[in-house]
Amino acid sequence: MKNKILKLVFSFVVISSLTIGCTSDLDTKPLIELSLDELLAQDPNAVEGILSRLYGSFALSGPQGEGSSDISDDAGESPFLRGIVNLQDFAADAMKNRWGDNGLDQLTTTTDWTPDNKFFRYLYNRIFFTIPQCNNLLAAMQNVNVDNAEAINAEVRFIRALANFYLIDVFGKGVKATEENIGQLDPLPEISRKDLFAWVESELLDVVDKLPDTNTYGRATNAAAQMLLAKLYLNAEVYTGTEQYEKAAFYANKVITESSFSLDPDFISLFSADNNTSNEIIFPLIADATSSKSFGNTTYLVNGSLNSATMPIAEFGATEGWGGHRSSKAWYGLFGNLETSTDVRASLFWTEGHEYEMTDYKEWTDGYPSTKFRNTNYYSSSSATKFSNTDFPLFRLADAYLMYAECAVRNAAGTNMNTAVAYVNAVRKRSNASEITQNDLTEQFIIDERGRELNFEGHRRTDLIRFGLFTGSSYLWPWKGGVKDGTSIPATYKLYPIPSSALQANPNLTQNPGY
Repeated sequence: MKNKILKLVFSFVVISSLTIGCTSDLDTKPLIELSLDELLAQDPNAVEGILSRLYGSFALSGPQGEGSSDISDDAGESPFLRGIVNLQDFAADAMKNRWGDNGLDQLTTTTDWTPDNKFFRYLYNRIFFTIPQCNNLLAAMQNVNVDNAEAINAEVRFIRALANFYLIDVFGKGVKATEENIGQLDPLPEISRKDLFAWVESELLDVVDKLPDTNTYGRATNAAAQMLLAKLYLNAEVYTGTEQYEKAAFYANKVITESSFSLDPDFISLFSADNNTSNEIIFPLIADATSSKSFGNTTYLVNGSLNSATMPIAEFGATEGWGGHRSSKAWYGLFGNLETSTDVRASLFWTEGHEYEMTDYKEWTDGYPSTKFRNTNYYSSSSATKFSNTDFPLFRLADAYLMYAECAVRNAAGTNMNTAVAYVNAVRKRSNASEITQNDLTEQFIIDERGRELNFEGHRRTDLIRFGLFTGSSYLWPWKGGVKDGTSIPATYKLYPIPSSALQANPNLTQNPGY
């Protein structure tokens, strides 16, 4: 059993008087059936339980285990984290999926994106499940006395900002749903990407110093808010048209120099079942094979990358191998010759019985499965389980090092290239990769190093867009545009289409260009 694990409490189902009705996507059940003051009279720890459920909304499907769903979408396919991986990693260069489910082929080949693709709808609906539930709790807490109310409010607003960050990044716009418009009958107006960015920025700036330096495992700290601010600013030019690399570097460096987090000495341990002991993971999404089962947390990454026909799945802690995900040479090619590379990260691909070239993305043995995520303990023995015990490191310190280095390469004010090189070498030395010099530190090196370090962690599409490499033909990868060796894709693919269901529910929403 994990020590200090955040307990995911499901006994609170919803605050029925606090639903939002501006669109059907927002008309979700609240998380408690009693009013909050009534619930607190019965259980003083109710707020902590509801807060845990809000955190759990990023990794779990519903309150009754892996078969339940908070929303009307498929419980197995629709969890938030699964959507992040699908839309960030499988739609980009390094990871491909072979199942061909309705809509999944369009993601893995970056072709034929339409507003009716169910995988786009899944993530949109998860975003607009989490946001209204945050609003429900914020509104309810205005009428009750709760210990540490300011800190709890800051956590809830951080969770809401995180959900809105994915709305900004993936769909580019939506509606601004807050506790102030709960119960509004008229559909909310559309908010632009730039205005939504400004609001989320203001929310994070307001709560960052209200969050604690340390917190219960799995809950937000001020370093988590600083990481989210750094990511928001790092992509500001994409989101708003105005670069803000100086601010991105400032907050990344605050995490590095002012927090208690430190690089883990062992890269593989970061993606193992006992990674809750790591001091590098700033904000995890928790998985537990007993108490928080889900087909949408790291179970999707571990089991989906294994196949008992070609791999000893028990060695990776799994009892099932779904045979779905393989990496392409766009990822493992970044390490050069895998057989001679000293880089620990280069060893995390299963090559036996598999082909280097992905001639057919639907053929399991074309391409190398990634074994980066596994369900085995790193520091002790463990047994294989059906569901994963491995937490997902949504934010970790190595990313802050690489964000600072990127800002330095982009000549952000206040950065220092010697410091940037030292940060990059700290990350590389940990994996036994060769150290670099200042002459090596270029934009191309940074995007490649982010691929080596952070792939399969939900960043890749965003990174490629920021570097101008996602659309067009300047960078081709296997099956980009549905072609084996890759082809150009339109600039409209920098955003996903707004799902048809959202447009039907709220006539104020407009479709993204090109769809």
